[in-house]
Amino acid sequence: MEKTTLSVMKADVGGYVGHTGTHKAVLMKARECIRKGGGKGLLIDSWVGGVGDDLVLILTHDKGQDSKEIHKLAWDTFTTCTETAEKLHLYNPGRDLMSNDFTGNIRGLGPGCAEMSFRERPSEPFVIFLADKCDLGAWNLPLFKMFADPFNTPGLVIDPSMHEGFAFEVLDLAENRTITLQLPGDIYDLLMFLGSHSRYVVNKVIRRVDGMVAATASGPRPPGVGRSVGSDDPALIVRCQNGLPSVGETTEAFSFPHIVSGWVRSKFQGPLMPVSMEHTRAFRLDGPPRVVAAGFQLAAGELDGPVDLFDDPGFDGARQRAMEAVEYLRRHGPFEPHRVPLDQMANTSFPPLLARLESRFVPHDPDDRKGRSSRKKSSSEESP
Repeated sequence: MEKTTLSVMKADVGGYVGHTGTHKAVLMKARECIRKGGGKGLLIDSWVGGVGDDLVLILTHDKGQDSKEIHKLAWDTFTTCTETAEKLHLYNPGRDLMSNDFTGNIRGLGPGCAEMSFRERPSEPFVIFLADKCDLGAWNLPLFKMFADPFNTPGLVIDPSMHEGFAFEVLDLAENRTITLQLPGDIYDLLMFLGSHSRYVVNKVIRRVDGMVAATASGPRPPGVGRSVGSDDPALIVRCQNGLPSVGETTEAFSFPHIVSGWVRSKFQGPLMPVSMEHTRAFRLDGPPRVVAAGFQLAAGELDGPVDLFDDPGFDGARQRAMEAVEYLRRHGPFEPHRVPLDQMANTSFPPLLARLESRFVPHDPDDRKGRSSRKKSSSEESP
């Protein structure tokens, strides 16, 4: 049986209005491009949608990961939709397209990409999580809860095929290197890394008992390419059931709206709010950060879905807690922790703003200040 490859591509090709949503004309053009370009056996199936201001392509095929044909189809779709966005005068057309030339793989050109190849099981359910207004580290806590926390995922205790645990491949964004940690034995080491979500992010999760890839996330842009940290708006593929977390165990990981980076202007932190596909457009200060869960069944490469898994009153409490966190953080205005820490502002407009004030800095001399203070006190004591 041949392997099926699932490719999820995501890019901001132009916002409507501002950074809040995706124009219906862009979605129509994307569907047209995929329908025309995916013929002649290139694709098995596809789904096109929007999350916030990002255009999303979900493609199934038998060409394997990093297929030049598949990536070229996605690239051509994004560039054509950028032209549509330009004609409509949408905001910042082609924002995620960092080159004019296709080099064989869209990973080096700006768009997000998560891919997974596998032989289908008798039943193949999976969930695609799509986030907006946040960074790559947004998946760290949910993935830990899905695949390492028995309080979230009872299957880790009672399912024999999960009881051996999972391996986490973690990417060091600063040094461009990976480390694979075996759970449950390395659990404390894993938490040491995942807690620093601006630097260390989960690449993939692998079932230890047989090496099955259970989850994979979209990766970072190459160093020096694209926007600042916090604006990656990542995608995540999670396979479910039959020795993997159930659909409910994967969505339960988002019942707590944890804090992520990448909110308004990509410089602020806020709660990741689980929302239905109907509510992906972000209007509260271009946010707050949000995530949708698209559930699919796969049958011979064909997609059956999506089922809108967060369109459930069971997540109303999480949404309420998210908005309570929004109210608390918004009162901080431009102060940390609402604004991201200073060390995350290196690739933003912040350094040039500081440079304008450089000439106004003077050396700090505590001894001289003490001397001036003493002299002033002596003068006051001598006055009648």
